[in-house]
Amino acid sequence: MAERFAAEAGVPLFYREGEGAVDLSRELFSSETMAREAVRIIAGQDDPIGHGLAHVQKVAVDAGAIILLEDGRPWEDEELRRITLLTHLAGVLHDIRRTERQHAQRGAEEAARVLGPFALIEEERRAITLAIRNHEAFQPHEEPEDQAARLISNALYDADKFRWGPDNFTETLWAMLAPRRIPLNVVLPRFLHGLDSLRKIRETFRTETGRLYGPDFIDRGLVIGHRLYTALTASGETEEP
Repeated sequence: MAERFAAEAGVPLFYREGEGAVDLSRELFSSETMAREAVRIIAGQDDPIGHGLAHVQKVAVDAGAIILLEDGRPWEDEELRRITLLTHLAGVLHDIRRTERQHAQRGAEEAARVLGPFALIEEERRAITLAIRNHEAFQPHEEPEDQAARLISNALYDADKFRWGPDNFTETLWAMLAPRRIPLNVVLPRFLHGLDSLRKIRETFRTETGRLYGPDFIDRGLVIGHRLYTALTASGETEEP
């Protein structure tokens, strides 16, 4: 039902108007040795990071696309490609401790350990770990003075919050519930409260690109969420087992 409602809600504007940047980011992501290694590390975890492997790969690609749209330099620019790589790594690793309390801080600490053998300078590792530490919603975040580090941090946050749109109901919800065998009748009494959190996230996007396209993701997610809740409650899913 969620996939059908998402199809009826339509493709978010970001993937239509920013299609070229998304395609290029995806191409760079798939060609980067360090990005592939980060994916391999994440895929090898016992618990695939709470929201699922697809989640972090989408965040990585979309964050890279935000970098390309925000920066404005030709994609052949070596510095721009390097910043995009760092953003991809932050995207893949940002939920590495998703199931733990203070997962952003713990994730930053674990990412620093994982990135130790990677061919990065210390400044680049700090930019990645700071972005991970800054990605949690409704929490204070540090604005780095370095422009590139600030852009990486804000792009990661916005791409992660894009997932609070349609993906929240077509992928994320099920990736969290299915491995733990949590029935829907446990979730649905809190479903509407969760939709209120989606509304609040609309005002938190940090880049110009995020502020332009983020609310559209959220609005489509709200439509899907309300339709899904109505359909499930009508079918009796809220009854006690």
